[in-house]
This record gives sequence, structure tokens and C-alpha cells, in this order.
Amino acid sequence: MCLAIPMRVVERGEFDATVELEGVRRRISVMLVPEAAVGDWVLVHAGYAIGTVDEARARETLELLEQYSGLGGTP
Repeated sequence: MCLAIPMRVVERGEFDATVELEGVRRRISVMLVPEAAVGDWVLVHAGYAIGTVDEARARETLELLEQYSGLGGTP
């Protein structure tokens, strides 16, 4: 099973972007999601943006991951 984490794009290059979640920034590839723009939420897996989601879906996913981690799981 693969797990993708929603993160917001804060900087954009031609083939990469800086994304952020809770103050943590990562540089990722956006070659699979060339339409991703600053302010968009992307799903990040293994250093690649693999899709986009709207903010409501991103926050819902993050909330579910937080609930899961509170149960002793390891997302």
C-alpha cells in the first residue's frame, strides 16, 4: 500500500517545487503534475507530486491521518 501526504506548494520551479506542511518544507518533483501552482495542494509520495486535491480534501485527509496516529498507528 502506498501513502501520499497532502502538502501545499509554496514555491514552483520548472520541474520541481517546494511544498510545506506544518512548517516542514520539502523539495519535490512535479513532473507528473505539471499544472501544480503555488497555493495548490498536491499529494506527495516518495518525493513526487502524484496528483492534486482541493483544500477541503487535503485537510480531511490530514485530519484522518492525525486520528490514525493517535490510535497508535504509524502513517
